[in-house]
Amino acid sequence: MAEAKTQLTGASVDSFLSAIKDEQVRKDCQTIAAIMQKATEAKPEMWGTSMVGFGRRRYTYANGREADFMEIAFAPRKTNITLYITSDFDGYDELAARLGTHSGSSKSCLHIKRLSDLHVPTLTKLVKASVAHARKTQAPRRKS
Repeated sequence: MAEAKTQLTGASVDSFLSAIKDEQVRKDCQTIAAIMQKATEAKPEMWGTSMVGFGRRRYTYANGREADFMEIAFAPRKTNITLYITSDFDGYDELAARLGTHSGSSKSCLHIKRLSDLHVPTLTKLVKASVAHARKTQAPRRKS
């Protein structure tokens, strides 16, 4: 069976964030990292070349295969910052409606241009709720 494309790399998150050329995007990513770190109580880790993930959870694919993956993450992209969250919890739509200017390619990806477009207290609530839901629905680990 094929390995997941996005793998934990061990690369330095600080070096990655420091290398973001646009000063505002760099500051926004540092703030998002702080929000996600507080919500997960986990240190940031690099997944692939551009995703900063927090916490780990057991993910079960539709075919039954299981893999460890981040609980929540973000990635600075060329035209936006993408937030990877769990969205299938009660209250998600209400929080997303109060969040501010964002778009999404799916319910689990929020795209933002800049943090100043968002209501940060609502973002914080959304992140906390996403983490809580991910932890509540996590597949139990198999014993070896």
